[in-house]
Amino acid sequence: MIKSMTGFASLTHDDEGAAIAVTIRSVNHRFLDLQLRLPPSLAAVEPRLRSLVQEHVARGRIEVAVSVQGRRAPSLEVELNEPFLQALAGALARARELGYVDGPMTPGDLLRFPQALAIRERPEGSADAGEEGARLGARVEGAVAAALTDLDAMRSREGNYLRVELDSRRTEISRLFARIAEAAEAALEGMRARLAERVRELRAEALADEALVAQEIARFVGRSDITEEVVRFKGHVEHWQALTDSPEACGRKLDFLLQEMNREVNTTGSKAEGPAVSELIVSLKAELEKMREQVQNVE
Repeated sequence: MIKSMTGFASLTHDDEGAAIAVTIRSVNHRFLDLQLRLPPSLAAVEPRLRSLVQEHVARGRIEVAVSVQGRRAPSLEVELNEPFLQALAGALARARELGYVDGPMTPGDLLRFPQALAIRERPEGSADAGEEGARLGARVEGAVAAALTDLDAMRSREGNYLRVELDSRRTEISRLFARIAEAAEAALEGMRARLAERVRELRAEALADEALVAQEIARFVGRSDITEEVVRFKGHVEHWQALTDSPEACGRKLDFLLQEMNREVNTTGSKAEGPAVSELIVSLKAELEKMREQVQNVE
C-alpha cells in the first residue's frame, strides 16, 4: 500500500496520577531512524516503546517526545539540625546574659536560619515505587500507541493523495510506451521497405549476394526490434499495480521498479528508430523522474 512517510501527531493523556504529553513527527528517510526523548524515570520503558513504534512504522525518521507531569503532591519530611540548634541555644543564652537579646526563641526565629531545618521528599517504599513506575509505564505506552494511531491515519491520508498522483502518471507512462512501440514498429516497417527496394536494385544490377544481403537485413531488423523491452515494461507496470494493492510497505520496491523501467526506456531509445520515438522517449523519461520524486515520500 502507499503510505506517506511525512506525518505529525500530538496528544495529552490526563488522569489522577499524571499528565502525559506525546508528540510524534515523521519525515522522509531511506531506513527507519527512531529518536526517543523520554524523562529519565521512563528509561525502563524505552525498549517497549521502540518495539511499539516499529510495529507501526517501516521506515522514515521518527521523533517521539514524551513528557510527564505528576499530579500527586510529594510527601515531605522536616528534620531538625540538633547540633546546630544546641550551639545556637548556647549562643543565645550567652547573649541574654550580656543583654544583647531578650525573650525566648520562636518558630519564626528558626526559619531565619537555613541550617536549622532540612526539608526533603520522603522516599516511598521500594515495592510501592515499583508498582507506581509500572503503572506509569503502562499509561505512557497507551498514550504513545494512541499517538501512533493518529500518525498512521495522517500518513494514510497523505498516502491516498500520493496514490492518486502516481496512478495518473502510471497510466500516462503506459500510454507513452505504447505510442513508442507503435512509432518504432512504423519506423521498422519503413526501413524494411527501403531495404527491400535496395535489394531489388542490387539484384537487377547483379551486384548482390542474395544470401548475405538477407542475413544482414535480418541482423539489422533484429537489432531494432523492441518486443522484449515492451513485454518487460508492461510487466513492470503490472508489478507496480500489485505492489500498491498489497498491504505491505512498498516505497523501496517502487523506487527499484522505477529504475528498471528507466533501464527499459534507455534500451528502447537506443534500439528504436525515428524522430517520433526520440520525442516520446524524452517525455516518458520526464514522467518517470516525476514519479521517482513522489516515491521518495512513500513508506
